Formats: sequence, C-alpha cells, structure tokens
Amino acid sequence: MKKFLSLIVIVFMFSSCGSQDKTLTSIENTVNTTNSAKPKLIVGIVVDQMRYDYLTRFESKFGEGGFKRMMNEGFNCKNNHFNYVPTYTGPGHASVYTGTTPKYHGIISNNWYDKETKETVYCASDDSVESVGTEDMAGKMSPHRMLTTSFADENRLFTQMRGKSIGIAIKDRGAILPAGHSANAAYWFHGKDEGVWITSTFYRNDLPQWVKDFNTSDTAESYFKIWDTYQPIETYIESGSDLNNFERGFKGKETATFPYDLEALKSENNGFDILKATAYGNSLTVDFTLAAIKGESLGQDNETDVLAVSFSSTDYVGHNFGVNSKEIEDTYIRLDRDLERLFNYLDQTVGEGEYSVFLTADHGAVNVPAYLQSVNIPAGYLDYNDRKERFTNFLESAYGTKDIVENVSNNQIFFNKTKLKELGLNIHDVEQALVDEQISYPNIAKVYTATTMNSTNYTTGIETLLQNGFNQKRSGDVIVVDDIAHIAYSKTGSTHGSGLNYDTHVPLLFFGAGIKQGETYNKTVIPDIAPTISALLGISFPNGATGEVLGFVLD
Repeated sequence: MKKFLSLIVIVFMFSSCGSQDKTLTSIENTVNTTNSAKPKLIVGIVVDQMRYDYLTRFESKFGEGGFKRMMNEGFNCKNNHFNYVPTYTGPGHASVYTGTTPKYHGIISNNWYDKETKETVYCASDDSVESVGTEDMAGKMSPHRMLTTSFADENRLFTQMRGKSIGIAIKDRGAILPAGHSANAAYWFHGKDEGVWITSTFYRNDLPQWVKDFNTSDTAESYFKIWDTYQPIETYIESGSDLNNFERGFKGKETATFPYDLEALKSENNGFDILKATAYGNSLTVDFTLAAIKGESLGQDNETDVLAVSFSSTDYVGHNFGVNSKEIEDTYIRLDRDLERLFNYLDQTVGEGEYSVFLTADHGAVNVPAYLQSVNIPAGYLDYNDRKERFTNFLESAYGTKDIVENVSNNQIFFNKTKLKELGLNIHDVEQALVDEQISYPNIAKVYTATTMNSTNYTTGIETLLQNGFNQKRSGDVIVVDDIAHIAYSKTGSTHGSGLNYDTHVPLLFFGAGIKQGETYNKTVIPDIAPTISALLGISFPNGATGEVLGFVLD
C-alpha cells in the first residue's frame, strides 16, 4: 500500500512539474508576444506650419505612399486643434511631445522676456554648452528651458536608457524639444556658408562618424539646382496665380514666380540658408533621417526607439510665399513623395508593421491679410509703432513715467514691480487701468490680466486657450488679443500665433503597429498625442501631461 501511495505521489509530482512547465512556457510566450507587439520604432513627424486643409486641398496631387497611405491605412483625427495660444514653433513642438501646454512645460513662445534675468531668451538657447560640428554659435542649444519630460524621455527611462531617442530638423528647436532631456542626440542644419548638420555638447562632444560622412558628402550641395514645379504648373488649380502681390520671393529674382535657380540665387540669400525656404529643405531632412536610421540602427532590436523628425521648410515657404501660393502647393506635393521615400525605407529596414508613426503640425497659418482684403474678407495689419506711442503717452500721463512697464512682447505687458512699489502703486489697480486703456486701441479685441488668468477657471473660448498658454512664472501681467486675421507682419507671406482656427486646426494622423484604421470628427487636442503614444508603449506618461489617451486609435 505504501509503495502504491509513493507511486501516486511521484506521478503527481511529475504531473505538477509538467503543468508548471506548461504554465511557465505560456507566461513566457505571453511576455514575448507582448514585447514583440510593441513597435520597434516610434517616428514622430511634425510638419511646421501645416494647416489641416492642406490634406484635403492637395489630396488629388498626392501619391499613394505618403499622406494617403497614412490616411488609408491608419487613423485620421480630422478635428484636431491646439488648445492654447500662442501657436508658435517652440511651444508647438514641446506640447506635442510633453502632452501638456505652455502653462506647465514652460515654453511660452519661441522667444520671451525673462522676468528674472531682465532679458529676452530663446526657447532652446543654452550658454552653458558648446557647438559640435561648427565653430558658429548656432550649436549652443539644449532643452533646459523645457520644464517637463517628453514621451521620448519616458521611453528612455522605461527601457533603462537602452531605447534610443534622436531628434532631427532644419530648425534647432524642432529637433531639440521633441527629443527631450535624455536624448542620445538632436541634430539641426546650420546653413550660411557651411551647410552641415550639427549638435551641442549637451548631447555629445563629437559628431558620430555617420554624421561626419553625411556632412562631407555632396548631398546638401546637390540641391543647389532649379526649383520648378513637380507637376505642370497649370494643373496647380488648388492655389492662387503664380504672379501676384502677396509673395516676397528671393533676393536677386525680380518676381516670386517659378522656376527658381538656387545656384544663381544662393549668394544673395545666405548660401545654404536658401535651401531652408524651398521644398528641397524637406528632401534634405529625409536624406539625413535615412542616414540616421542606418547610422544609429534604429528599430533593430526589441527596445523601442524614438525618432522625432520635424519638417521646417514648410514654415519658411509659408512665411515667404503665403498659404495660397503655388510654392506652398509644390512644397506639399514634394513632401508627400519624401514621406513615401521615408516609409518605404522604414518598411525595408525596420519592417512593415514593426514601426508606428504619427504626423501633426506645430501650428497652422493665416491667409495673407492683403489677399483676404482683395476678396472682401475682413483682415488687416497692426501698427505696433502707433500702439507703442499711444501707450507710452498714457503711461507718462497717468503715472508720470513709462518705467512701470519693463517689457512689451508676445502680446504681453510686463510690469517693473520694483518701480510700482517705489511709486506706491497697487498692482491690481494698474492691471485694470492698462486693460481699460489697451481695449480702446484699434484692432485689439480682448485684454486680460494675470490676476484673471490665475484666479478664474475658464472652460470655453479664447480665454481657455490663453489660460492654457499662461505660465505664472514666465508670462506677463497683461495679455492682449488682436482682431481676427490682423497681424503684425509684412504684406507678403503668411504668419501665425493666434488661437483662431486657421492657426489651431492641424492634421493628426496615426499609422503603423498598434494603430486602428479609421477616422473621427470628434475633437482632439495636441496634448493628447503624448499620452496616446505612451499608452501604446505601455510606459509612464510624461510627468506634466494633461492630455488624454485617444483609445479609439489604438488597436
């Protein structure tokens, strides 16, 4: 009997071991499946100054492998907006990747008045670092003014720094802010007489060999050629006439019309800098991006890498020629082909279905007000000199000095707190007096105080956007909102910065591993992107994120 019981125990033990082995195998398979389900590479694409309607206006000119591939195979959020002002490049890139607004990440503009140092600072400037790849000051940059993490930072932390993070853009801020604080590197293009991609000692002390090889190649020089329309210009019916009064053009060419001989024009347009303001700047960005994917072996292991790419040339072209120009249409037609080139390379190197992409913009742009006026749409230009003169006269009349105001910039008025105290003035009384004064000026629609921004919780309208863009330590004491479609700019070319639909409504496309196919007209906002990507990766959200996960785009 004892022998029989012993036999049963032995059989049971072997059975249990077998069962445990199967369970462990099942768990291991589940873990492996989970890991393999994660994309090997996240590619974040920001198209500088891309209005949402460029997707629909130029759709008939796009091929099947660029924008259309993302729309057809991925998810299209058609009612995507910025939920703050100002809509500029620095704040835009920071908000996309941190999942919050300037109220928290602190990048309140491209440049702003620093109330502590009493000087204007640039969003990416950093005197504590040195240029790498050039002797020029253009490399003294870092993300140190950005107060929160990006999802790229969180991915680095999650993977114990094994997952790489690389930022690439013609503009330094377009590469630096998305890549985050812990990035392996950010690279931006230094033009003028050099035409090289550079970085700073914040990331590394020397350029990697693949960057050196790219810089010594003739790739940048190869774009000093004729820029003509990609397709016959007579087919560009989605934009205005080529010859008009609303475009600036290039020095050395009498009219802002196709074609442009960039070799002949470069000497009068800062050498390599002219490439930034043409469609070829985007092509050069893709060339460098492909080199980065290969040189950094991105997406080649089981640790997710992050590649942040910003196409800056669309912004330069928009500022120069305007949103209704043949030049902007051709730029997007060519960008579509460059995106196809990028996606095809990712298919080959990382593997189709092994990477995920999102595409959005850092802001939109207003139609050239002079053009709008020509077709009887309300628009105009702001006379800041007249406004400054009137304001100075008011301050001297009301307070005996203009020195109670320290700075006026970014539609904000900064007080000299020491002077106010010296004169025995109550700051809240002065705030209200300036509101009453400013609202009486032409083309000023609304005026608000810092006290109002700090004490009132807005949930709708422009007031909400102002509040989301208001950082208590960095923003001014009085905030001014200009009339719709009124800008302080030249009468040629487009600009941006407002909280109006032409500046806030931008594309949001998701595509690739872990993304559903579909579309929505439900409203989404820029800070939703970073939490959504974080959820896709199963990592912590950026530490200041206020956006929501767009669960309906995730598979």
